Amino acid sequence: MFPPKPHPSRHGSRAAAALALLLGTLALGPPAHADGRRGVRLRVMAYNIQAGAGADHVFDLERQARAIESEHPDVVGLEEVDVDWAARSDYTDEASWLARRLRMGVFFAPIYTLPPDRTGAPERRFGIAVLSRFPILRAQNLQITRLSTQTPDAVPAPAPGFPEVLINAHGARIWVYVTHLDYRSDPGVRKAQVADMNSLMARRHGPKLLLGDFNAEPDAAELAPLWTGLTDALTVAGQRTTPTWPADAPAKRIDYVTFSAGVGVSGAHVPDTLASDHRPVVADLRGFRS
Repeated sequence: MFPPKPHPSRHGSRAAAALALLLGTLALGPPAHADGRRGVRLRVMAYNIQAGAGADHVFDLERQARAIESEHPDVVGLEEVDVDWAARSDYTDEASWLARRLRMGVFFAPIYTLPPDRTGAPERRFGIAVLSRFPILRAQNLQITRLSTQTPDAVPAPAPGFPEVLINAHGARIWVYVTHLDYRSDPGVRKAQVADMNSLMARRHGPKLLLGDFNAEPDAAELAPLWTGLTDALTVAGQRTTPTWPADAPAKRIDYVTFSAGVGVSGAHVPDTLASDHRPVVADLRGFRS
């Protein structure tokens, strides 16, 4: 459990979530733009925020907000997001707080929803979030196979926490997915999750992004089916093996920005930040057509 650190209040977080969704067109930084020949270009980030704690395990959500802000992303996929979850994050609605702080729209997709552990408190939720500076047209929380960490003697079963978000970027409609795959050394659950995600994404036409913490390196056999329809941004940028975890001594490449056919890469990098125990992945993508 991470020791809490004071930060701005989360009061009114439910209303703030709705407000943040409406504010999705406000700019975080230099705006993405449309080029008649190259299509829409955007900057995309994938970031596991470890429930707001840094590599030093100190809770400091403002530090993570600054790490995101410094990269000027248009779309961010966040993993390990607490919403009224526990003392480790001071029972903060992290999804709404970050959306408000960064002036972006938000969709939160809980993996776990549990009863409150304090009288009069809201439900405790933990999961994944999408931040967007573009309007969110629709969003839903889909199910993939999971092996619960909250249920004794759990077995793999369908569970939520795979957000599907449709954004409108200068007229280009883009499907955004964010995932956090199973962390265990046995790849069996990750293999099932990859099959589930491929099946769900295949239902949609048009450009797609899949962002997240895959908990496996690019050459892992269980990830191979993803590469039949998606491309890894860091690989295209010549940084296929650039490690992302742990942030203070990176040894493994387990975080990804990936995209479907027809999209190109202008550049991609792994920022050097200790605001979480993961380093984020940032990619400049082009070619989204309106």
